[in-house]
Amino acid sequence: MVEKEIEELRAELRRHEHLYYVLDQPAISDAEYDALMGRLRALEERHPELIRADSPTQRVGGKPREGFVKVRHSAPMLSLDNALNEAELRDFDRRVRELLGGAPFHYVAELKLDGLSMAVHYQDGVLRQAITRGDGVEGEDVTENARTIRSLPLHVPAIAPALEVRGEIVMNRRAFERLNAEREAEAQPRFANPRNAAAGAIRVLDPAITASRRLDYYAYFLLSNGAPHFETHWHSLEALAELGFKVNPHRRLCANVEELVAFCHEWGRRREGLPYETDGIVAKVDSVSQQRELGWTAKAPRWAIAFKFPAEQQTTVVESIEVQVGRTGTLTPVAHLRAVQVGGVTVSRATLHNEDEIGRLGVEIGDTVLIERSGDVIPKVVRVVEKAASPRPFRMPAECPVCGGRVVRQEGEAARRCINTNCPARLKESILHFSARSVMGIDGLGDALVDQLVDRGLVKSVADVYSLKVEDLIPLERMGAKSAEKLVASIGHSRENGFARVLSGLGIPFVGERTAQILAGTFGTLEAIASADEETLQQAEEVGPKVAASIRQFFQEPRNQELVRRLGDAGLQSQQAVVKKEAGPLAGMVFVLTGTLPRLTREEAKAKIEAAGGKVTGSVSKKTTYVVAGNEAGSKLKKAMELGVPVVDEAGFLSMISS
Repeated sequence: MVEKEIEELRAELRRHEHLYYVLDQPAISDAEYDALMGRLRALEERHPELIRADSPTQRVGGKPREGFVKVRHSAPMLSLDNALNEAELRDFDRRVRELLGGAPFHYVAELKLDGLSMAVHYQDGVLRQAITRGDGVEGEDVTENARTIRSLPLHVPAIAPALEVRGEIVMNRRAFERLNAEREAEAQPRFANPRNAAAGAIRVLDPAITASRRLDYYAYFLLSNGAPHFETHWHSLEALAELGFKVNPHRRLCANVEELVAFCHEWGRRREGLPYETDGIVAKVDSVSQQRELGWTAKAPRWAIAFKFPAEQQTTVVESIEVQVGRTGTLTPVAHLRAVQVGGVTVSRATLHNEDEIGRLGVEIGDTVLIERSGDVIPKVVRVVEKAASPRPFRMPAECPVCGGRVVRQEGEAARRCINTNCPARLKESILHFSARSVMGIDGLGDALVDQLVDRGLVKSVADVYSLKVEDLIPLERMGAKSAEKLVASIGHSRENGFARVLSGLGIPFVGERTAQILAGTFGTLEAIASADEETLQQAEEVGPKVAASIRQFFQEPRNQELVRRLGDAGLQSQQAVVKKEAGPLAGMVFVLTGTLPRLTREEAKAKIEAAGGKVTGSVSKKTTYVVAGNEAGSKLKKAMELGVPVVDEAGFLSMISS
């Protein structure tokens, strides 16, 4: 019976994939594997009605996609706090013991792989969706690309109707070197490190390219309905391995912090022998009920921490210093070094961050310096070891080295920035910001398409977006007629957005969505904002000297003036009615929120204060009227007490509103 033979072939191929890609214990030759795959493919071609999504033949298939869809995670994928040395790790252990009131507990210690986090969803045992971590709340749907990862099962035993597996996408060192060799042969730039290469591979639009990059997937969380499926983390890891996932074998169940510290030191010595990059150890409290008891901060769980391995260091000579302009316009000095091996990697460049850092280090061209790979990835200069006989000092440029535009440095800021929104070095980022959902809301204008538009010269200014036609877009890679029509329509609809969103889209430093709304409601027109002096600008709520100076500098740049003119010619809104605020019970009062309030979130409390006419700021000063303090209030409460600022609790400020 054909159906039975197909199922037997699928089961056999899944077994050999698991042996080869997960256990690294191949049982047959490549030729024998290819013969089995060829037989299955031939049967499925003759009987297409029997093809299933979880068949081994369906790992790479379908047409290249046109972009990635944002998807919300079932539960936030939070980052971890770091312990940079043994003392900080022991301090974490002390906090855990205190919060658990002396109850016994275990740690699970795992290698911290340097890759890209991804959540994979299974329905009735079949892989249905894969989502990158993104910002932790929502990521991108990369299902078709994820299916090409051979160590990621397409089908697992259905121990629950819906399962979610979280893990790390990595590229091992051998695959990374092979990829860079191929790129060099094709006159393409090398990837800086395996993590960047893996992140790029999972986000390419053609799954066939992802398949060629030989990515790996290591699982470390098993969830159902957004919560752990088992009562201990160790049980989850064991179950993941039994389900067929690749789970890092270098893990340990530790009875106390001494065993945890020993594990960290052991792998600090042994890590260079691993086939992949690792920059530390992740320690998690094993019991899920104790994890819930310990809870979370806004950014990280209190029951887990990442111990970072000490950076590796080496000395070399600074041969020159050049300035790079980043995608946000920031100018970064980069030291070109005499090539040296650091932790098994050849390093020839290192960041100097900014001019203050150069001054602090006292580094000049020709000096011998100590460099380190921070987190095993980013090289940086630590200190000057020996001054050169005839050193050459370095000065930051007064003009952008890419576009020649004005370079400014805000008071209190370390970075210098090119403020020309259309600077070629920052144009792609400017377009992505302008088209974002919360700004102008242009659907379909993602990273890959923006790269093509700028690289092919179709867009040389943010304003050029409004000149795009369907016939301009159709010839682009993976851009069909329907997609082109949808994008042009979305660009047209964006003209209907209000003035505040246009102002936010200009990318003025420190002028985000809220500040743009305040400015638009206070001044009414773009012309009024552009012509206002710093003192006048500060009459707007929440606009201080720093923001006012940034606005003035932006509108003084001729290239930005031209951009504003062209956006106006394209039909974008540049005025709105001035908002007159009615006085409320908190009118004229300035509040600072700190700690966790019993009933209200920070956003809810802020909304109530503003609705009552009050103002919420982020720092305590003599101008602060009240500090609203909740549980675990920190430095802001201390500052309030030092300055004599009145402190109230949640009930206190709610009473003010009601009165």
